[in-house]
Amino acid sequence: MKTLKSILLFAAVAITFAFGIKTEGGYKIGDTIEDFSLKNIDDKMVSLSDYKEAKGFIIVFTCNMCPYSIANEDRIIALDKKYKKLGYPVIAINPNDPKAMPGDGFKEMKKRAEEKEFTFPYLFDDGQKVYPKFGATKTPHVFIVSKPKMTVEYIGAIDNSSRNSDNVTEKYVENAVDALLNGNKPAKTETRAIGCSIKIL
Repeated sequence: MKTLKSILLFAAVAITFAFGIKTEGGYKIGDTIEDFSLKNIDDKMVSLSDYKEAKGFIIVFTCNMCPYSIANEDRIIALDKKYKKLGYPVIAINPNDPKAMPGDGFKEMKKRAEEKEFTFPYLFDDGQKVYPKFGATKTPHVFIVSKPKMTVEYIGAIDNSSRNSDNVTEKYVENAVDALLNGNKPAKTETRAIGCSIKIL
């Protein structure tokens, strides 16, 4: 019996790790987000208001250490390369407390960005003040926002294969941004983000 209880407990923890727990609060579809100012890996502060010509943003909460984030890094880079020139740049934010997750500190962020040749800002949510406003619970967790009203248009996963890009059959973020660029609302506005829970002390 104890063995069965242990197995069930382990399974529950594993599911929580992968899928996260939906929390109350945070932005919903149709909400207007607040701007923020966070330090980028080049030591400069970055705000969304800096992007005067942008039509919107692909905001991705991600990190160095989560295997789900690592599995999506190339996809995030590809999204930025494809959509930045069309007006929807990627803004990546690391929400983890490095004291709770060694390897997710600012110095390590700089190293990872250099290794992977990130083409987008990689911002540190120092003090973890920004991610709770969004209601992000996992890494990676995507929020697509459109200008001029900074409206939340999509929340969720990048696509329908969290670990293996070869198995992707539906590209949620690409479909959503393509719709917005064509003057339409995304057909699918919310999906379940799969990833690691955001680390706090």
